[in-house]
Amino acid sequence: MKRYDIAAIGELNVDIILNGIESEPEIGKEKFARDMTVTLGSSTAIFAANAAALGSRVCFVGMVGRDSFGSLVRSSLEAKGVDTRFLIEGDTPTGATICMNYGEDRANLTYPGAMDVMGFDDIDPAVFELAGHIHLSSLFLQPRLLQDIDRVLDAAAARGVTVSLDTQWDPAETWQLDYRSVLPKVTLFLPNEKELQALTGKSSLEAAIAEVTPLLGRAMLVKCGSRGSLLVRRDGSRTELPAFLNRAVVDAIGAGDSCNAGFISAFVKGLPLEACQETGNLTGAVNTTAAGGTGAFTSLEHVRNLCRDRFGRAIQL
Repeated sequence: MKRYDIAAIGELNVDIILNGIESEPEIGKEKFARDMTVTLGSSTAIFAANAAALGSRVCFVGMVGRDSFGSLVRSSLEAKGVDTRFLIEGDTPTGATICMNYGEDRANLTYPGAMDVMGFDDIDPAVFELAGHIHLSSLFLQPRLLQDIDRVLDAAAARGVTVSLDTQWDPAETWQLDYRSVLPKVTLFLPNEKELQALTGKSSLEAAIAEVTPLLGRAMLVKCGSRGSLLVRRDGSRTELPAFLNRAVVDAIGAGDSCNAGFISAFVKGLPLEACQETGNLTGAVNTTAAGGTGAFTSLEHVRNLCRDRFGRAIQL
């Protein structure tokens, strides 16, 4: 029996969130914000924290600097029940994103820091022995990891470890990933519809699905926001599942990552793919009931109650 159900490999940064900003920044002028929050950021961290809250045994593989932000990242993950023994401390400072909120709009400025640095050689090989499943995310924010993706996937395959991948959006919009060679090595591919179209260069979702279906390891879950999700198996069969809609959305930050957390938590427990899909849709909806990517995931019991009371379903975890 493996020590961890899931090893999350990905980016780590701190979010510095500014609210109540009097006006947009201007060169040479100082502006004020009425409120500031400094918190754990990054999609992969949201996934790991919420998978741990759902009862999975999770460890994290990522790089931080030897600085106060790195300490905040470590303590925040540990507070969520994520094992941090595989965190790597390097000389490059911990990355940070300044999130400036202006009513309905937002402007972000990111310093990648250590996210730029971690590659395969930095990863403790014990991860591949101790984890039953590896989740990879945000490849385009991690150039060294993107460069080494085949080495990571080959190491997992050599030890019989299943793998899920959510590439996330490419800020440069160059999409330099050889998906034709990578996807056959991935057990579960978890893109959203826009990312799938951009990655394949196809003008329609149907064309993008047709492009990758023959390349799938086992299955793909396409996240379609308020329309739900589409499960596509390697043999081409599909299951479409509507979203569980929350009529009082607080925010949708991290909803896709929370969907991933539910889907993979169900998968590592051996549930059928259809049950994994329903679980992912539910946890994506649960995410919208509280602020931030992890606010709603205080415990498995709390999530169970939300699923029952708000969405009329029993979560299969």
